[in-house]
Amino acid sequence: MSHEQHENPRQNVTFDAPGTETGHAHGYLRTPASGGGPGVIVVQEWWGLTDHVVAVVDRLAAEGFVALAPDLYGGRTTHDSAEAARFLAELPPERAARDLAGAVTYLLERPETTSAAVGAVGFCMGGAFVLTLAAQQGERIGAAVPWYGVPGPDTDYSGLRAAVLGHYGQEDTSVPLEAVHATAQRIREQAGVEVTVHEYPAPHAFYNDERPSYRRESAELAWERTTTFLRGRLAAASASA
Repeated sequence: MSHEQHENPRQNVTFDAPGTETGHAHGYLRTPASGGGPGVIVVQEWWGLTDHVVAVVDRLAAEGFVALAPDLYGGRTTHDSAEAARFLAELPPERAARDLAGAVTYLLERPETTSAAVGAVGFCMGGAFVLTLAAQQGERIGAAVPWYGVPGPDTDYSGLRAAVLGHYGQEDTSVPLEAVHATAQRIREQAGVEVTVHEYPAPHAFYNDERPSYRRESAELAWERTTTFLRGRLAAASASA
């Protein structure tokens, strides 16, 4: 078991999160070498703000995005499944929503952010949070990219305005494709937005190269699709602002 308590060294920004115990939250921000670009929120897996999440943020910045990963666990990380499950159980969904909403506001107000709406990319737990965040934030989320995660079946998507691009593994035993397809259809019916779901010959967490589930070919194809989608959707959001 390995975890780090508060003041995760990966944290490099603090932003307002109204309604939380302290009124603020922390995260990891990276801007592109060009100095600016479209904004993207990265939502962690249940392991916390790990090196893998930092690498995703860095990779997005290298692709020209202003990327921010909020630290939803307040500095804690783990590589132990039981501990990760406990961290998740201790994370009230409403607090996570406030932290993420604060991150959206912070990113949109950053001078480096050129898009009028931000993208949201999330993995596993974070994939589910991406869809609930997009439903809560409406026009402020222009593109939602969940990777192998779906919210509960009763989630209300009527406020969602973002186009959705999902990545799911055909060998994923924790997120059945039936639930994925049902979620996509519910989003289409309630929000009337475009939903694209890609399936890969891969298990759960196939993008995480710190896990034995990593599948390079599927991961790289999904990444290419993600960056193309984010560029197109967030450029459109800027043009229509």
